[in-house]
Amino acid sequence: MVRSLLPFLAVLALGLTATSAWAEEPAAATPGAATEAPAAAEPITLESLAAKLAEVEAQAKTAADSTAQVTFNAGDNAWMLVSTILVLLMTLPGLALFYGGLVRSKNVLSTMMQSFGLAAIVSVIWCICGYSLAFGGDGKFIGSLTQWAFLTDVIWKDGAIVQAVNGDYAMSIPHGTFMLFQMMFAIITPALICGAYAERIKFSGMVVFSVLWLFVVYIPMAHMVWGKGGLFNWGFGATTWAAFDFAGGTVVHISSGIAALMAALVLGKRKVTETEAMRPHNLTLSFIGACLLWVGWFGFNAGSALNASGLATLAFANTHFATAAAAITWPLAEWIIRGKPTVLGAISGAVAGLVAITPAAGFVSPGAALIIGAVAGVICYAACSYLKSALKYDDALDAFGIHGIGGIWGAIATGLFFAVDANPNVAGLNKDLYAAIKDGSHNVLFGQIKAVVITIAFSAVASTVILLVVKYTVGLRVDADQESEGLDLSQHGEEGYHKLV
Repeated sequence: MVRSLLPFLAVLALGLTATSAWAEEPAAATPGAATEAPAAAEPITLESLAAKLAEVEAQAKTAADSTAQVTFNAGDNAWMLVSTILVLLMTLPGLALFYGGLVRSKNVLSTMMQSFGLAAIVSVIWCICGYSLAFGGDGKFIGSLTQWAFLTDVIWKDGAIVQAVNGDYAMSIPHGTFMLFQMMFAIITPALICGAYAERIKFSGMVVFSVLWLFVVYIPMAHMVWGKGGLFNWGFGATTWAAFDFAGGTVVHISSGIAALMAALVLGKRKVTETEAMRPHNLTLSFIGACLLWVGWFGFNAGSALNASGLATLAFANTHFATAAAAITWPLAEWIIRGKPTVLGAISGAVAGLVAITPAAGFVSPGAALIIGAVAGVICYAACSYLKSALKYDDALDAFGIHGIGGIWGAIATGLFFAVDANPNVAGLNKDLYAAIKDGSHNVLFGQIKAVVITIAFSAVASTVILLVVKYTVGLRVDADQESEGLDLSQHGEEGYHKLV
């Protein structure tokens, strides 16, 4: 912009020089007074004009640089607050409806209550110490227990609201907005696991498991990938262990998907009678829930740009195209193999596409997003239809088949289709890593695979230990009579539907 103003600046410089010469011209001499000859004006040359222009340009650049520093932007804040609402919409009511419609009618309320209850429980933990542990401090594996406990210095300090921006995490929104946005991720992640153990887990066991899992698995993963100084956080200088996860492929989907598989294995299969069908009781609810997930996911992915920028637009577009592709390929595979495309297949495919594009949303082109989504629809269909049958585990609502498998594919696909210049933050925040990727000395795909393997191993071991601890203390599974009666009545004393007399 400064260069485009050079002709104007040249004229301005000439004018200032002339004005200066006129202003310095001495007044007419008083009769009889001694006079001195006025100093000759310095001649204007091309060299002096160029020097003046260079000085003006340097001053303009300094001013422009100062405006690029950490500063509040109302537009960015508005977008991020809307994104925060959209991510909460994914859990309440999106996931609650999606999962609720897929279970039998006697378990609909208990399944919805799991999502609702976790939204409340995780929110309280996040305020007390969860956010501080996830994003405070600068350790490689975990944050600080006390730095931002009760959100001190985040949203409240000395009896007043904190409006300041925290430049470590977001350049143009209040620290409190960033905290709220991240809280919605913490809410939905353990809620995703509920799909694996639906229709057979005690409510008390679910609560204890989810709280322990949040502290032991989710919070460390969030810090390692997104926290200051985290092992995988390229934005804070990680190179050897750098892993690219735009909105939660490892943190949210792989970690919860693997935990879902472990839960299904530890709890065992649901009790099934010969006269009772295991079909979804209300696909209409699930359809509405899936649509809400699709809409809410724009906050999840596009909001992870943390400002209202072109990067947010790229993530928004990639999210939509990948989802559309997967919503086609899953039912298309059903059509080819089984003769009919199903509504359940279409909405499951959409969720698979959303999962797969999540880590890649801000790092790939729209064309690559189409491929990522299309492949996700096919491989998640295969996992839910054939892998589950072959290994004989009861992942009730396919939490592992969609989130685990889809998340693994998405994280690896991020490396396969990675475009280093798609996201300007790579060059801006980690010049060494950017240069290494450009010259080929850093293999992005290998870094993604390392992060996937570590996430799988960590979540599998930690989740299994937590499940066993809960199983032999509070208890995990309801007894046979309670399961037969249904969790709505046995755990909550209510029914989702009343029979007409």
